[in-house]
Amino acid sequence: QIYTVFLPYKTDFPHLLLWSCLLNGFDLLSPGQMTDLLYTEKDLVTSLKDYIRAEESKLERVKWWADKLDSLSAVATQDPEGFLGHPVNAFKLMKRLNTEWADLESLVLSDTTDGFISNLTIQRQHFPTEEDQTGAAKALLRLQDTYKLDANTISTGNLPGVKHKSQMTVEDCYELGKIAYSDVDYYHTELWMAQALKQLDEGEESTIDKVTVLDYLSYAIYQQGEMERALEYTKRLLELDPEHQRAKGNVKYFEFQLEKQRKAEEEESKKQPERPKRETPEKRKKKTKKSFSLVPEKKKYEMLCRGEGIKLTPARQSRLFCRYYDNNRNPMYVLAPVKLQDEWDRPHIVRYLDIISDVEIEKIKQLAKPRLRRATISNPITGVLETASYRISKSAWLTAYEDPMIEKINQRIEDLTGLEMDTAEELQVANYGVGGQYEPHFDFGRKDEPDAFKELGTGNRIATWLFYMSDVTAGGATVFPDVGAAVWPQKGSAVFWYNLFASGEGDYSTRHAACPVLVGNKWVSNKWIHERGQEWRRPCGLNETE
Repeated sequence: QIYTVFLPYKTDFPHLLLWSCLLNGFDLLSPGQMTDLLYTEKDLVTSLKDYIRAEESKLERVKWWADKLDSLSAVATQDPEGFLGHPVNAFKLMKRLNTEWADLESLVLSDTTDGFISNLTIQRQHFPTEEDQTGAAKALLRLQDTYKLDANTISTGNLPGVKHKSQMTVEDCYELGKIAYSDVDYYHTELWMAQALKQLDEGEESTIDKVTVLDYLSYAIYQQGEMERALEYTKRLLELDPEHQRAKGNVKYFEFQLEKQRKAEEEESKKQPERPKRETPEKRKKKTKKSFSLVPEKKKYEMLCRGEGIKLTPARQSRLFCRYYDNNRNPMYVLAPVKLQDEWDRPHIVRYLDIISDVEIEKIKQLAKPRLRRATISNPITGVLETASYRISKSAWLTAYEDPMIEKINQRIEDLTGLEMDTAEELQVANYGVGGQYEPHFDFGRKDEPDAFKELGTGNRIATWLFYMSDVTAGGATVFPDVGAAVWPQKGSAVFWYNLFASGEGDYSTRHAACPVLVGNKWVSNKWIHERGQEWRRPCGLNETE
């Protein structure tokens, strides 16, 4: 006999391709836009309350009319002839039925929703789309993996440094599980359906029932190869809904497959008496999770994001210093040198402290906010700027002629690095909200990307200057997976490193990433400095890695 396992809600699958497209290409909302949405929602709540008051006022008038007529008709129907024998009563009855009931009808039919609906219609154009909602869900799942957070920690809102704790409902957990399911991500489907079930078992009231959650949960577990656990949850589903046809079919299928597996193992044991111990469900679960393991670089990246980086040896640590710096007695800094500290030795990463003021930061943000767009990367083949699923932030470009402050900041970078800014790219401002990240990448163009910056005509990116314009409550580090370095955001500071050796060859140890923001809001601005114009400022080295 042949059994087939049935999928929960097969009708979801025609949308699978659509969901996949949405998850890879959603247009991220910046924290600034999210703040605007909060005020939009507040305005709508005010409008909704006005509508409620209007409805209550209307109902009070209708109720008063009903009570008056109820008492009047009660008296009149006790002696109809005697009541209508009074000419005034007869006149008032005619008047009520001809005029007053028509007025009441108009009152009942009057529309008090105009103000609220018109406001809602106007504001709806600013609402996030289904793509944005999906993107927010994917950001949560990304944070869960990067920072090793269990579903219950996220659901209860117990994140580090949070000021406004927010708990997730059964519906929220179920929605996350469904999005993962639609993306054929059965690992996260299991985690979030299990959390939804846990909250239902604890007595939380919800419009989502246990049968629906168990249906998804058992199938997700089955897809990960754990048939015994899938059978266990399916049987629990049938206890709640004995007539569930899909569950009935799945129980038969699971039992048939497990029996088939048992017989195969018995046959194998007869051939090999000293067979190894059968795997427990727990071991199988570990093996299944291992099959979902990320590539080594990704693992290192996530470890560094969690603060589990490589510790420098005492000898290497002794070569890192903090000092006052004037860049060889640059006139701007002879009397007021800046504070400089080494963050890493190879590659040499330095941090300038208190290098940009709060006033300058606010001005940059003010200039950038109106034009924040989905951040782009340089296509390694064509050199054209385009969006990428692995860079999730909003960015804007600020030119020196837009505001004297931008010119002043560019000059500051030139004075401190000694590098020419005329051939550098414009100041790029980036805003990373919760879940915002930039996965491991190089800033410079590699040998197999000869046209990476051809359009600019200024050569390769020789160095990177990165301003931190905000502190971040949790997450948001800049990490270098190949060497184990992690640099944490510190408002008012800037980090600097060379992407190319003096020979012009790329320094592959500068491959870096922006960790996702777990709690808070991250603002940075960066300057990519190019080769042209540096010929006399940074002379060419005599060997490849000099």
